[in-house]
Amino acid sequence: MSSTPLSSHIPDFDLITYYAEREGTLFSRISPWTKLCFLAFLIMVITISRNVLLLAGIYLMVLLLFGAAGLPLRKLFAWYLLPVVFVISLVGILVWNEPGVPIFSLPLPGLTLTLTMSGLLLIVTLLLKALISVTFSLFFLMTTRYQHLAGMIARIFPAPLDQIFLMAYRFLFLTLAMTASLLKSVRCRGGGLLQSIRMQGRLFAGIFALVFIRSFERGERVQRAMSARGFTGSYTVCGEVPRPILAEYGVLVLMGTAVSYLAALSFLGVTV
Repeated sequence: MSSTPLSSHIPDFDLITYYAEREGTLFSRISPWTKLCFLAFLIMVITISRNVLLLAGIYLMVLLLFGAAGLPLRKLFAWYLLPVVFVISLVGILVWNEPGVPIFSLPLPGLTLTLTMSGLLLIVTLLLKALISVTFSLFFLMTTRYQHLAGMIARIFPAPLDQIFLMAYRFLFLTLAMTASLLKSVRCRGGGLLQSIRMQGRLFAGIFALVFIRSFERGERVQRAMSARGFTGSYTVCGEVPRPILAEYGVLVLMGTAVSYLAALSFLGVTV
């Protein structure tokens, strides 16, 4: 696990990999293809649905699934900060003056902003959709071994896209490790991130640029080391990705039927 995480609100990839390789629960033994199909079905449902109650029920189900898998709920709630800030910044302007029952108004020079029930429901709906996708994506990553992820990527994406995905995943670890070392050195010298940016912004920007340059250099060294060990430009995936069992096929059929029904209602103009 990462000894110096960048922030408690940024997903720790070392921690995610630790839980994925641990394989301590039943969910880790479920076929990765089944979990990937569930993720695709959930994305389809949250895309076509605008029912807050349905979305809230799905979110609670996914959250209970995350907890039942023995995954850290406290870490999950801390990681929610990024998607919440993203959604609020995205709809912070769109929610005003929506048609509906007004809640309160904010008078401005030449303009009056009114928050209505429809605007508030828009925020809640988008937040639920974001949290559902983030929660189940983390559940999928934290219950699926890297070997199986690599095998799925190699089978889904054509060359050289599969190699780009796999190399980018490993390079991400290098960049985060370099940035974590930088923050650790700043704290050891009595500095803080916000204080350093405020007092020495130009120097801090140069240090971050240096981190990325060194990360690229580290990546080149890794590539040369791989070439020296016989790397020919493509990863060789060892082992098979577990296939769904009969019961998992049945659950996928039921889930696909439900999603198709919701999609048909949405196509006919029925709010789902």
